[in-house]
Amino acid sequence: MKQTTRRCAKYRRARLLMSRKDGRGSCEHCAALFDYYLVHNGFNESSYAYCERCGRVALVDWWSMPDEVGEAFRRHAADGMRILQPCPCGGRFTADAGPRCPRCVAPLSPLVAAEWLERNAAGTSRGWGWQRDWTGIYCIVIEDRVVRDNWIGAKRAV
Repeated sequence: MKQTTRRCAKYRRARLLMSRKDGRGSCEHCAALFDYYLVHNGFNESSYAYCERCGRVALVDWWSMPDEVGEAFRRHAADGMRILQPCPCGGRFTADAGPRCPRCVAPLSPLVAAEWLERNAAGTSRGWGWQRDWTGIYCIVIEDRVVRDNWIGAKRAV
């Protein structure tokens, strides 16, 4: 049993360190181009929140979440935000924040983003469509701006 637990923990750590690029997005405010990838929080067994100031995403492993956090595989509920560490930029992860442009820091519209998200997604030709919000099962990581399992009292994993 211990060996299986260690193997699972090793797999989760490797998965958290892995990065990828699903495509290039663009800011509707300043036309900046940026790399991004989507995270399916059901498959990833995680939940997420965005920083209100810079738009960085906090991904938290479902198996490490404290009981009071609430719903898994989606954006965190408001009551779960109080037990997350502040963002490295000094902002807070909130239930109503969304991703932001890495250059001008303006909020990105999920409706405008649908154009480049669906154009870049291989599954679009098979019927996949973007959820058109920042609150569903998918979250977006822009330019690798992500923190992981950043619970208060936990060692920060950037």
